[in-house]
Amino acid sequence: MSLRVYIEAIGVIGPGANDWSSWCRFLRDDAGYQAQKTVIPALNVLPSAERRRVGNSVKVALACGLQALATAEVNPSQVTTVFSSSGGDGENCHWICEALAGEDRLISPTRFHNSVHNAPSGYWGIASSAMLPSTSLCAFDASFAAGLLEAAVQCSVQNIPVLLVVYDTPYPEPLNGTRPLSDQFAVSLLLTPSATVRSLTAIGLKLDKTKPSLMSNPELERVRSTIPAARSLPMLEALAQMPERSIDGSHPDVHIEYLNQQSLCVTFFR
Repeated sequence: MSLRVYIEAIGVIGPGANDWSSWCRFLRDDAGYQAQKTVIPALNVLPSAERRRVGNSVKVALACGLQALATAEVNPSQVTTVFSSSGGDGENCHWICEALAGEDRLISPTRFHNSVHNAPSGYWGIASSAMLPSTSLCAFDASFAAGLLEAAVQCSVQNIPVLLVVYDTPYPEPLNGTRPLSDQFAVSLLLTPSATVRSLTAIGLKLDKTKPSLMSNPELERVRSTIPAARSLPMLEALAQMPERSIDGSHPDVHIEYLNQQSLCVTFFR
């Protein structure tokens, strides 16, 4: 299987920076990167009642998705979406587990409402009045590759723009001891089936058995290896260096961790 789509815009929020332009600077010169606790930008697109109810997973997913669309000047209500996460809202899961371990075992309706894996997709619809289809995925550590593959297939087969949003937030203890994630991270890619005046590059996707690409900077590699959504970093590094390199098919492919000992191979075209 092999397919090709175009990347029109990017959003990134993670340890050390909360926008794509800042991450570009780090990824072009990784010697200057220092991981600092992720800061989620203010999210004012939801009504006040919903803003009080949502956790960090919804906030970071929506803020990141809106970044890419703002860059591309695309109305959020006019784009199909794919959301992917390795575990959804870890804090909300912790709170529900605490309630179930208590004496009355009563769960807050708001907690239950936010426990579903497609909660960010639902809040996206509330925030943007979007009526177009939305897909929510989970593939453990392969969630970025699975999300990218799903979004690219929808974009290519249906001949429509698709916004991919991949996000992760840590669990509190004691769940963190079993499933540790070092911080919050989100990445968004606006994919189109054909080139536009804003296209950054075309990418080809196929599955193979090559080992996943790593980051040369130890701090960036720690982020990549400890947050599933940050498995995107080798691909983002290649995209950040595009103004300085010729992306014409000779650029080294990037391999992203997938399922069953496979990798998603990303080839870049200009």
